[in-house]
Amino acid sequence: MRVRPAELSDAEDIAEIYNREVLGSTATFDLVPRSIEDQRAWLIDRSGAHAVLVAIDESGEVPAMAGFASLSPFRARPAYSTTVESSVYVHPDHRRRGVARTLMIDLLATAQSHGFHSIIARIADSQEASLALHEDMGFELVGVEREVGRKFGRWLNVSVMQVML
Repeated sequence: MRVRPAELSDAEDIAEIYNREVLGSTATFDLVPRSIEDQRAWLIDRSGAHAVLVAIDESGEVPAMAGFASLSPFRARPAYSTTVESSVYVHPDHRRRGVARTLMIDLLATAQSHGFHSIIARIADSQEASLALHEDMGFELVGVEREVGRKFGRWLNVSVMQVML
């Protein structure tokens, strides 16, 4: 497994992974799949300090892109500039193989090298594997936002987790 910075040419593979979650899970609160153009714009917005990393399976297994992780601005106001929000998504064919952990290790190192001080993860309570991964990576639960999202006809809580770098 090789982790590298995302390139614009990765937009289609990233969109495939992400849109599967949009349509079938509560891992994201997006309700409409991203077009390839939207995904490219998202990647351009995350060049530089707000990075996107991809995990590539070099064993010849298809799909080769096993997952991706990103750092996004936490809030628009300047005082928040040293805090970022993290996301990690793994293709279903590559789950339970350590892909998310590998991506998170590199994402934390990237955030630290880019001078960020704090990372926030916002995770739907139904995403128990993600909650456990973040706890294992040193994130602590700092709050629960109750019934802040609605997807698939039900209200969803969001656990807010944080790690200091």
